[in-house]
Amino acid sequence: MIDKYRTEEMNRIWSDENRFSRWLDVELAVCRAWAKDGVIPPSDLASIEANAGFDAERIAEIEAVTQHDVIAFVSSVAEKIGPSGRFVHLGLTSSDVIDTAASMLLSEALGVVIEAARGLSLSLADKAWRYRHTPAAGRSHGIHAEPTSFGLKLLGHVSEVERDITRLSQAREEISVCKLSGAVGTYANCPPHIEESVAGELGLKRDPVSTQIIQRDRHARVLSDLALYGAGLERLALEIRHLQRTEVMEVSEPFGKGQKGSSAMPHKKNPILSERVCGMARLLRGYSSASLENVALWHERDISHSSVERVAWPDAFHLAHYMTGIMKRIIDGLVVNEPRIEKNLNLTKGLLFSGRVLLALVEWGLSREDAYAIVQDNAMLCWEAVVNCTEGESLVSMLAADRRLAGWLASNPGKLEDMFGVDYYLRYVDDIFARFPVFDGRRNEAEGGRRPDGS
Repeated sequence: MIDKYRTEEMNRIWSDENRFSRWLDVELAVCRAWAKDGVIPPSDLASIEANAGFDAERIAEIEAVTQHDVIAFVSSVAEKIGPSGRFVHLGLTSSDVIDTAASMLLSEALGVVIEAARGLSLSLADKAWRYRHTPAAGRSHGIHAEPTSFGLKLLGHVSEVERDITRLSQAREEISVCKLSGAVGTYANCPPHIEESVAGELGLKRDPVSTQIIQRDRHARVLSDLALYGAGLERLALEIRHLQRTEVMEVSEPFGKGQKGSSAMPHKKNPILSERVCGMARLLRGYSSASLENVALWHERDISHSSVERVAWPDAFHLAHYMTGIMKRIIDGLVVNEPRIEKNLNLTKGLLFSGRVLLALVEWGLSREDAYAIVQDNAMLCWEAVVNCTEGESLVSMLAADRRLAGWLASNPGKLEDMFGVDYYLRYVDDIFARFPVFDGRRNEAEGGRRPDGS
């Protein structure tokens, strides 16, 4: 099931309560920095730290009149503190608080998604390792190409999720910046050392140059990398949808007791979870596009980005996190139909091995053009046999009967049949898996006498 705690954690991060808490963190850090300068007397700082707080309902009341959320927030905090509240928000503009706090919120939300992605990566790695030696039909353009390993197919998704984790971690680093440079970025009312002090206290870096806001290319990168992560999840979900089709039936999503697939057709077991992930990936790409539109603002800032971010940021993170949970649920419960994988591997009567025969004929001395023509002639006959469900005919039998290959067959007894085995295609699979540190311990166990399936 989806990790309920983590879903609640994302809800908490994007709640009004947490947003106001981060705003308060910024305001208090600024007060402490001013106090170090002697601008705020120690007694007033003590009163501020002892009494600072906010009332969300009171903020809403004030905002209904002022039509300004930060003014409403500062007024609510000042009411809680009393006379010393006059020092709250000293030298700041609203975006100093909003953008610095937003950096903290985005970083916190990225941390939750990254942790969930690591869990998905491990689930994928488990399945990839288990089926690393399971031969399967590789496909290009949806058509059988050459044999591969089912585990190797999954390993490609492990690698992609790991790249996503790296990208999201880099985006987290890039967004973790503090900005207290005032109305147009000149530090006119709040000197740079105040920003430096606050950044250090909040665990952020200083934005080297800002206007009234932190420039939105940083935020666009966050949502773009989330969208890219979603595209990878969609690629995995789409693969599962294709492999679950009735004509393929190599895998299927978990289907619970009592679950229903259709109101009209009781037999239906549909890949609804994978379809859900594919649909949500479209939304993520939409939010990425909106975030790119936010980069170009008028002069030192306008407010056209604000309404977008209030919707896009929480929604995008909820989507990415939910999609990750759904995808992990699918992978953990994925039903892999090995007999069907084997049957599909043999479905095209040896066509997947045509390339190896081509290379052997070239090595024997035929020109590539002549070798290709011989193999393709027989492959097309084999295609007809597959299409017409003709029994008994296969590519190997057709090649064996081709008079143009009589000399090669005579000089290479048994070689033709040997070319129609999968081991040749899978001989480097273990080398590919060895590139991933996550399998180090398992590889040592396998080398110690465990079976290829890890049992």
